[in-house]
Amino acid sequence: MSNLAWITATPPTPNGPLHLGHMAGPYLAGDVLRRFLAADGVDVRYTTGLDDHQSYVPVRGLKDGGLKGQEVADQYGESIEEVWSRAHADFDTVVRPRRTVGYLAHVQDFFEVLYDAGHIVARTRPLPYCTGCERWLYEAYVKGDCPHCGSASNGNACEPCGRPNDCADLRDPVCTGCGAPAELRDCERLYFPLAPFADQLQDFWQRVDMPPHLRALCERMLHGGLPEIAVSHPSDWGVPVPVEGFRDQRVYVWFEMAPGYLIEWEQCDTGHQAPGPVQFFGFDNGYFHAVLNPAAFLAHSAHAPLPRAFVVNEFYRLEGLKFSTSRGHAIWARDELARTSADVLRYHVLSDRPNGRQTNFTPAALERSRRHLDEAWDGWLRTLLTTVAEDCGGVVPRERPRGAAWNRLEERLTRLVDELREAYGVEGYDTRRAVALLDEVVALATDFGHVHSHERDRPEGAAAHRSAVVAQLAVATGLAAWAAPILPAASARLSELLGVAAGRRVDAAAMAAPPAGTPLAVPDKAVFGG
Repeated sequence: MSNLAWITATPPTPNGPLHLGHMAGPYLAGDVLRRFLAADGVDVRYTTGLDDHQSYVPVRGLKDGGLKGQEVADQYGESIEEVWSRAHADFDTVVRPRRTVGYLAHVQDFFEVLYDAGHIVARTRPLPYCTGCERWLYEAYVKGDCPHCGSASNGNACEPCGRPNDCADLRDPVCTGCGAPAELRDCERLYFPLAPFADQLQDFWQRVDMPPHLRALCERMLHGGLPEIAVSHPSDWGVPVPVEGFRDQRVYVWFEMAPGYLIEWEQCDTGHQAPGPVQFFGFDNGYFHAVLNPAAFLAHSAHAPLPRAFVVNEFYRLEGLKFSTSRGHAIWARDELARTSADVLRYHVLSDRPNGRQTNFTPAALERSRRHLDEAWDGWLRTLLTTVAEDCGGVVPRERPRGAAWNRLEERLTRLVDELREAYGVEGYDTRRAVALLDEVVALATDFGHVHSHERDRPEGAAAHRSAVVAQLAVATGLAAWAAPILPAASARLSELLGVAAGRRVDAAAMAAPPAGTPLAVPDKAVFGG
């Protein structure tokens, strides 16, 4: 493994607060990988941005009584960054398009390089127009039925099937502002043809690690003929197009994202060329990351840092429907973090992460997760540390783990940690599996403690009893390292409680009891389930 790694999470649109669907998707998942790799000694950077220039931002302003786009982006951008911090999603860089120095020039330079090389061309094609609002309709400003799957869709891309559209090919397009049917008018815009990159994209898709659902999308697009993508729109919101004759248009925000990712790396100030990133995003963003952005990188440079892996989540549902900021169908992460600790929330949404399939959030299931952490995880720790206090004078005994039962437990946990490393790693990344394995650690330790608690009842069993206590302390010390990518704050508390360093590598060597004589206190509050 290279000792330099780059992880990205797709920039969220600041048209509303983050909801639990976002948290179950890219942002906490990318943080888990970052923490795992960092504990392995990898020099890792985790980056994202805020997608200020999405048309959904000014559209939200219209719905909120006429707020300007910049007011909406600033208000919700601050809220999003606060939620990341409270949930312990720790980014090395967060690019703010309207604040990051050099952002505008970088995007325009990238665009100009492609235009000058002939990769971006002018086309006159129909585009929906609202006569009542006197506005060209694209992306968030227009809705209709997807020309590919028939689902309700906004312009430029369909969330359910993931495929792009050209706005005019939507069936029965209407203005989202006033609801009036749109009329089609010819509009000259700039387009980026994808077909010239078909062979290079196929080669890239063979190399990159991605799930079958996304691979199927890529192959369907290829077999249907890769389209030309409009990369400019008549608008006053976004990055001005740096091409004569189109300066009153704005760069399509998803095309802006390609150079945006490069800016994220440059902001890390590593002094190294960007490695191929591991990119976290939802399936509805799949075409942009797997087709449009790689083609833009290939057009720009032969040395572009093409991704090495895509970690893709499906939709997280609430009451059977997709979480949606624009439709207000959500449980807002900020509100939930006021009721629920970050550790409990991380545990739940990562155990329920829609990896490979859609999953469904319910408040009752979140409460079951909280109770499980309190009763199973903290219950075992309270029992163990109370035993240390009552039977061992409040310090780690001098006895070491021994006996056939310990050998079996140690062997099982060693195999289990190998599986855990696979679940945390890029190729086998699966937080649902990781949480299940951590639960198994706690269940094994609890059973071991219960079985061996009877040693204290033997007339000559005191030493065997203390040895079993130290064996459990070894597991607890291992758990403090093994659970840290999922539950960083709780694992840090457990590490401090046991007197060991936080941030240790996820491996079997972490399973080592604190030195004999180390004082241990019974915690006065929950470690995991608070």
